[in-house]
Amino acid sequence: MKLKLVSAAALIAGGAFSASSAAAECGGVSITEMDWASSAVVTSVATFLMTEGYGCDVTVVPSSTVPALTSLAETGEPDILTEVWANSTPAYEPLLAKGKLVELTHVLSDGGVEGWWIPQYLADAHPELTTLEGIMANPELVGGQFHDCPTGWACDIINNNNINASGLEASGVERFQHGSGETLATSIASAFADEAPWFGYYWAPTSVLGKYPMAQVDVGAEFSQDAHTCNGTVECADPVLSPYPVAKVVTAVSGAFMDREPAIAELLKNVTFTNAQMGEVLAWQDDNNASYEEAAVYFLSSYPDVWGSWINDEAKEKLGALLK
Repeated sequence: MKLKLVSAAALIAGGAFSASSAAAECGGVSITEMDWASSAVVTSVATFLMTEGYGCDVTVVPSSTVPALTSLAETGEPDILTEVWANSTPAYEPLLAKGKLVELTHVLSDGGVEGWWIPQYLADAHPELTTLEGIMANPELVGGQFHDCPTGWACDIINNNNINASGLEASGVERFQHGSGETLATSIASAFADEAPWFGYYWAPTSVLGKYPMAQVDVGAEFSQDAHTCNGTVECADPVLSPYPVAKVVTAVSGAFMDREPAIAELLKNVTFTNAQMGEVLAWQDDNNASYEEAAVYFLSSYPDVWGSWINDEAKEKLGALLK
């Protein structure tokens, strides 16, 4: 049986850890768990620290980028949005400008990498496939398919507009949207098992790109902020092909939350991961068939000096056994 986060953390401390729940320093807090692995790990780590270090009553809200921002804009909730890929989310900046959303930190300190990829073995066998022009001239070599992210992800809209701008489908490459991040990842693993063709969207840090050597496809265009911004909207009337920039990946909270829970906001400003740290945690999770909670426990046990610097003195007293 997989252990719950608090129980597993207690085991890490050799049974010496006991969180105090008598004094609830903060009240109810809602936090997103986006439907991809790195965000879910961020959420699990933050949830543990808020619950056991700060006495919060935390509600985890499964979501993805567009629905979470829409909900926050309309209702002011969830309180906390973890791992928002801000460059790919046109609604993000307007919400900041209106004060409905407050950016706290770059939760992936190195930024995120997004792009279109083929397996390295395919690039080695057919170097022409490392360009979009080469793929469009040889669609059969990539299986005639573009593996895309699920509906509701920001990349769904951007990729669709880039596909339309490039004429990719007219060349014989059909867009296939996966139902979840898990099935998108599985499609890569399956391709590598058979050294089969694969072409599609993916991002880092992930265990997938850490485990499976991939070559990024040159789409044959320079990055354009105007084009990228338009491509991020369903209403984009004239899509223009543009690669992804290095993404700003943030934790943000509602404006009201800043006033209601300033201590938690200060905590979340400190919660950042390097791509190397996150990649290691995700690879461990994948290799051990672990849950997100167990991956969070692995991070807590592996990096006490890192997260110990995030929390205030009172939380350090509560979590002292884990910091030894």
